[in-house]
Amino acid sequence: MLLPKRTKHRKQQKGRIRQVAKRGTSIAFGSYAIKALEPIWLTNRQIESARQSLSRAMKREGNLWIRVFPDKIITRKPLEVRMGKGKGNPEFWAAVVEPGRILFECDGVSREIAEHAMHLASQKLPIKTKFVVRRDIQN
Repeated sequence: MLLPKRTKHRKQQKGRIRQVAKRGTSIAFGSYAIKALEPIWLTNRQIESARQSLSRAMKREGNLWIRVFPDKIITRKPLEVRMGKGKGNPEFWAAVVEPGRILFECDGVSREIAEHAMHLASQKLPIKTKFVVRRDIQN
């Protein structure tokens, strides 16, 4: 599972995802990628599940880059607990994903394999995604 080695604070405020991504919107490392079309907190389990399905579909050939990292702690209060008495306990880590953000990139495989693998990975994610190709790649 992905999580930070250490953090400055144990708990964070919630925050809102109100705008589209300004950074991480273009392909930087590979030739093929999937891009998020909706705002969401992607959990470390969802990222890991998508990564596993990608690497299995690519049969561990080529390269794979994860462009998001879960560095936001999400807290929850136990079930059937009254209001008040402070903030809940840390439950899981999440990556704040804005619309337009590149999630995964791959290279070293054919377009058909990459498209199939990215489709399988996007099925593991709870948002709409889009398959994108680097500009200089020929169809």
